[in-house]
Amino acid sequence: MHEVTVMSREGCHACADAIADVRRICDDLGVPWSVTDVDTDDELRAEYGDQVPVVLVDGAEHGFWKVEEQRLRAALAR
Repeated sequence: MHEVTVMSREGCHACADAIADVRRICDDLGVPWSVTDVDTDDELRAEYGDQVPVVLVDGAEHGFWKVEEQRLRAALAR
């Protein structure tokens, strides 16, 4: 079973859009997902801060700034 994480931050409109997309796709496929606020951890902020939203699949970076639905669905189908 895959797991998706959206690396996000408060007040980020692109993050809100990505979260909505991931919620819809993952709920449709029955894949667990979560959101992590990069501003809660200095290391996360340093790693992802300029690219949020970042989508991780099974802990590996899948994409950033926007969700590519077909690409994400394909990754979750493997």
